[in-house]
Amino acid sequence: MYRSLFARDAIAELDRLQREMSSWFDASPSIRGFARGGYPALNVGATSQSVEVYAFAPGMDPAKIEVNLDRGVLTLAGERPAAAPSASDEKTTLHVNERFAGRFRRVISLPDDIDPQAVTANYRDGVLHISIQRKAASQPRRIEVQ
Repeated sequence: MYRSLFARDAIAELDRLQREMSSWFDASPSIRGFARGGYPALNVGATSQSVEVYAFAPGMDPAKIEVNLDRGVLTLAGERPAAAPSASDEKTTLHVNERFAGRFRRVISLPDDIDPQAVTANYRDGVLHISIQRKAASQPRRIEVQ
């Protein structure tokens, strides 16, 4: 899709802004976070041994990302600084600003069989990987028939 960087038709630009704003309100938040458009983008998966969460947050200082696990709810929070030129400079005109900047908070409900004492979080190449082990009692095991 072609999108001009310089608005030539004010009515078309207002129509585009209205469609964009209405799409923001379509994503209703829930305990599992935003269905789309939230920052950081998340991939959440599970194996029989663990729950794996990947948060895509390039350019973040890992020390400034808060990761909390409380009663089966994982919370990621922090603030991403603006990287765009300052809009207050009268010589700067910002035409497109699609990079998220500001405070963020993502909340993920987890299954009941996780072990809150067995959690690891690693940040590498802009990806925060959180691994939460499941309790040993809930792991599948083979029972020998005698």
